[in-house]
Parts: sequence; structure tokens; C-alpha cells
Amino acid sequence: MVKKSPENTTPAIVDNVEALEAKLAQMREAQALFATYTQEQVDKIFYEAAMAANKARIPLAKMAIEETGRGVLEDKVIKNHYAAEYIYNAYKNTKTCGVLERDEAYGITKIAEPIGIVGAVIPTTNPTSTAIFKTLISLKTRNAIIISPHPAAAKCTIAAAKLVLDAAVKAGAPEGIIGWVDVPSIELTNMVMRDVDIILATGGPGMVKAAYSSGTPCYGVGQGNVQVLVDEGFTDYDQITSNILASRTNDAGTNCTGEQTLYVPQRQKADLIAAFEAKGCVCVCDPADIDKLRKGIFPDGGPINRLVPGKQPKDALAEVGVTIPDCPLVLVDLESYGAQEPLAREILFPILRVNSYTDFEEALAEAKANLLLEGAGHSSSIYSNDDARILHAGMVLPVCRLSVKMPNVAVTGLPFSNGMPPTITIGCGTWGGNSGSDNLNYTHLLNKTRIIRTLEHYTEKDIDKIFLD
Repeated sequence: MVKKSPENTTPAIVDNVEALEAKLAQMREAQALFATYTQEQVDKIFYEAAMAANKARIPLAKMAIEETGRGVLEDKVIKNHYAAEYIYNAYKNTKTCGVLERDEAYGITKIAEPIGIVGAVIPTTNPTSTAIFKTLISLKTRNAIIISPHPAAAKCTIAAAKLVLDAAVKAGAPEGIIGWVDVPSIELTNMVMRDVDIILATGGPGMVKAAYSSGTPCYGVGQGNVQVLVDEGFTDYDQITSNILASRTNDAGTNCTGEQTLYVPQRQKADLIAAFEAKGCVCVCDPADIDKLRKGIFPDGGPINRLVPGKQPKDALAEVGVTIPDCPLVLVDLESYGAQEPLAREILFPILRVNSYTDFEEALAEAKANLLLEGAGHSSSIYSNDDARILHAGMVLPVCRLSVKMPNVAVTGLPFSNGMPPTITIGCGTWGGNSGSDNLNYTHLLNKTRIIRTLEHYTEKDIDKIFLD
């Protein structure tokens, strides 16, 4: 008997509560049908959807740039490619249906089950790649997914989701397995978060907090504020500068994984700044200009100035009254830190604070203070050849990832560079107010049923001994 997709009786546009209710009801039916699919069927859908997204990586990137005015076209193309083809290749051979494993020694059989409807909140900084990633891992796990886009990026986010949906349906997925809010609002976003089965929240701290307060299980993401420590005597300045430039300038600094503060030994500070300047970077040293940055980037000590994220350094600084030439990265010569320093917070354009230290423990303490101000749980980076010192930093800093001598953007599982699960979304643990500390991937969208059998060597006498002794 041929399986039929649920009839599409929902309104053409989801822009009010009633339309969203109808959409979610239709998606419930679609997901119930999808839950009956075999691994072979799911993998075909996963493949076709991923390839369709990858083929559209350039036009989707152009749409994101045009709509948001943020980021770098080439980098957004790469992000879309990563979220589509690389994510597919990373997870194409994983089991997500039926029996996952049988542990004969312990008598446990694990069965994979979908969760239901995933609610996905998508940020304006990475609107298309995040949508591609979340829809693909939902398809891989036989879940439905409804997207609540950022109002400033709704057009391109929906375009990405629709493209994945069309390819999935053509490959055999039920109609309506992917949905979205056409006209986003706080009311509809809150309704999505309340009525789905699990939330994948990517965005600012306010939105993530709302997701966790919704009463629905949630994987949220904390803020980034990456601290970089250069160990005493580490003088490979070409490696340091090349890695940081590759990471911090990616997509005009919109990545939460980008380096934010650089701690360098006092006697090496001038040399390291000179190494950056040799590669075209500009250092802001004038106290008056630094004060303009404080007041302009975080007006009245509040949220970041919406005019600067995703802009190139010259343009971002022009918005706050500081004139610099064109450059890939602007350095700020700074000595203050933590709650006393507004610039110690996460800044989403290519800017790097440079602080010096005389003792490594001092650097750790200041970096920790910056993280506790903003960015706890996320990630940090270290340049050292001393394994003991690296381990010590990992034990002191409240982060879930400490990258060693690499561009910190690689903590997302950058292809071929390390063994981290590839993702677009990373958890920050309880430090960041998150429920998990992992790189979010398909495993987080599965329920597992465990069939448990009595061990062969275990007897009723053993049970009596446990409870009666």
C-alpha cells in the first residue's frame, strides 16, 4: 500500500496564531508518517536535500548578504557548503532508524526514535547555513521542523528552508515535514517554542533565555567571547597571526567562534602587534579613540550597537566616530578587563583586543573574568608547546572547548582539522546557561529506547542479596 502524505489544508502564509496552529497540526501528521520510514528511505531524502542545498549555496549566500547587509559573500557561500555537503558526508553512514546497537555482554538493545517537531530559531548573522543545518539533521532523524526566522533575515531563511523541503518531498518525504513562520513576531516565536517537542535556539542571550523559559526541552547556545592565550616563549607569530586572521575575519566577524581577546606576554606584545601590522592590520592605541569605541560599540553600556555587527573594520569604526584605513582586522591596545571594561564583551566584527601579562596565572585570571562577564562555557584558544600548561588552562577556564594552536573557528568541527563533531551550533554547558556542552548534531534529535535483559550470570539470589543485606 502506498503511503500518502497528509493533505495540505494549512493557510498559504503563516502570519497569525490560527495559521500557525493549523500548520503545526499538519506537521504532526506528516511527522507521524515520517516516523515509519526506513533507514534507506531517510538516507535518500537526506542526500537529495543536502545536495539541493549545496547546489544553491551561492544564490542563498547572495540573498543573505542582500537582505541583512552583513558578512562576506564568499564566506557565506562556504558556510552554506559546510552546512550542506560536509554535514551530509559527516553523517551519511550513521544509523538513525530502528536498532542502533546490541550490547550482548550487558544485555542492552538500543532503538532510535524521533522526537517529534523541532522548533528552530534562526539568527540574522548566519540565516541560510543555520537553516540548512537544522533542517538536514531533522530529516536525518525523522523529525519535522518548523523555523522561526529573524525578522531581518526572514526572506533568505525561508528560501533555504523551502529549497530543502522541496528536495525532500521530491525524494519521498511527507508534504509539510518542514515549515516556517512567514511573518515572524515575538508572539508567534513564543508559540513555536511552546508547542513543539524540542527547541534548537541560536541567537542572542535574550532569545536563548526565552527558549529555556518556554517549558519545552531546549538546546540553546551561549554567547562567544573567545579568549586567546599566548604562552611565554611561544614566538611563532606567523602561526598566531595567520590563524587568528583566518578565524576572526571570517564572514566579517559574525562567528561566535571568532577570537576576541589576545593575551600575550608583556615583553612579546610589541613584536606580536608588529606581526599583525605586517599583514595589514591596524592598531588603535589612542586612549581617546579607545573611549569612542567603548561608548560607540556599546551605547550607554547596553547591547551592542546594531550598526556594527558584520561590518568591515573601517566601516564599523566609522559608525562610532573613529577613522582608520581599510584593513582586515583592527587591534585595540587594551589593559583593562572584565566588568570594568565594556570592550571585554563579545563584538561581532573583526576587532581584536590585545592585553599583556607578566605572569601566566594573571592571564588566566583575566581571561576567566572576561568569560564570566560574557561568553562563559563557549570556547577559548591557547598557543603553547607545554602540555602541562595547556591542561592547566583547560582546567581553569570555564569553557567547553579549548583549541590548541589552531583557528578557533575550527572548534565547530572544521573539515579535516580536528575530531570535533561538525556543527553550526555549539552548546556552552551550565556555564553558558545551556543544557548541553556538545557540538550539536543529529544525535541530539533522537530518543533512544533501551531494551534491558537480565544478565546471564545474574540470579534471584543476587537480587535478594542486594535488597536484604
